[in-house]
Amino acid sequence: MMRTILLSSALLLFGTAAQANLAINPPLPVVPDKTFDITSYGAVGDGVATNTTAIQSAIDAATAAGGGMVIVPAGTFLSGPIHLASQINLHLSDGATLEMLPLEKYPGGTENPDTFIGGSGLHDVVISGPGMIEGQGTPWWPYARIRGARRPRMIALSGCQRVLIEQIKLHNSPMFHIAISGHSQDVTVRGVTIRANPSTDPVNPGHNTDACDVSGKNVLVENCDVSVGDDDFTCGGGTSDVLITNCTYGYGHGVSIGSPTSGGISNLTVINCTFNHTEAGIRIKSDRDRGGYLHNLSYLNLCMTNVDCPILIYSAYMATNREYRALDKLTPEIAATYPAAPVGRRTPIYRDITFSNITATVSPGRRAGLIWGLPEMTVSNVLLQKVNITADKPFGIYFADDVRVVDSHFVTSSGVNQLNYTNATVTIR
Repeated sequence: MMRTILLSSALLLFGTAAQANLAINPPLPVVPDKTFDITSYGAVGDGVATNTTAIQSAIDAATAAGGGMVIVPAGTFLSGPIHLASQINLHLSDGATLEMLPLEKYPGGTENPDTFIGGSGLHDVVISGPGMIEGQGTPWWPYARIRGARRPRMIALSGCQRVLIEQIKLHNSPMFHIAISGHSQDVTVRGVTIRANPSTDPVNPGHNTDACDVSGKNVLVENCDVSVGDDDFTCGGGTSDVLITNCTYGYGHGVSIGSPTSGGISNLTVINCTFNHTEAGIRIKSDRDRGGYLHNLSYLNLCMTNVDCPILIYSAYMATNREYRALDKLTPEIAATYPAAPVGRRTPIYRDITFSNITATVSPGRRAGLIWGLPEMTVSNVLLQKVNITADKPFGIYFADDVRVVDSHFVTSSGVNQLNYTNATVTIR
């Protein structure tokens, strides 16, 4: 079942400016002007010595003094897990590498490894560059496929206020590179470079190496350069007022939301970013056991090349049937057979989403995009304005209401404005 309406020029568009949230400017941490060099506490940057105790001693000394900058000078400093404190700036100088102990020496191994750099309930926390944090993650990645095995995250902060991560280079984390959660607030990630092997690497594929997972309120991510093996950015439920701008994304699963979205996500804007070889450009994913209310999402001024799916919105992330998991092969006929379920507390709700001024070329054999709601809860109020995508397969719109396609072109070998849809109300102008 489908219904298409051709709109007149008198249509009053759902303005992108009304949705975009461009004034995000979180207050930055305040850290006292005191310095604590880790070598003064016994650290040796020879790439051999283990410096966990020395680095933690420097952090503890700074904390006892009321806070300050803990300096990692030039050199390679091996370490196990360390714990940050409030009013601390962990600063890696030019030429400095803070290196996670290798798998065979990392405390807890694959049974119970702690986060490499962690903190909970803190305020005024900084991790800054221009040095590097090296995760030595390659031997860890195969354990993603072993039931019960665990891997450490590189940076994980929970329930923190006024967080700044800037300039630092993050490389080959065993699992997530940056994970900020637990109702954190006023978070800035800027000028950060993050690298890990793509999940398609033929020799050492990177698994679950998310670059920047930030959930919370009042979040700014800007001027970052990311290429990893999983989500380039993602956030979960309980997130609002997010601005992602001027970032460059390479390999990875794109700028994502979900899959857990319980608690809702609102007022998120992605603007002036580029994507090259990402699996998805924009991806919104959830399912009936983990959903929430997602609304006021804006994606503006984006350029994508060789992506697998520029726009991907769906509510069947955990579907087990092969025909529902093969998204590139999903047809209106297959989508229409997806079974309905009662609306519940965790039903995903997607509303008020704008895509404007987006250009994309799609990898061979892939589709231009997909918006796929649930029979019991359609995706609603979506604007595609000045969206130009070239792909082998059409854009699919299934179980969606009030989808407006304005001044947009979806070009396939079969022609222009190639859309297929079912159980959808689509207007084209």
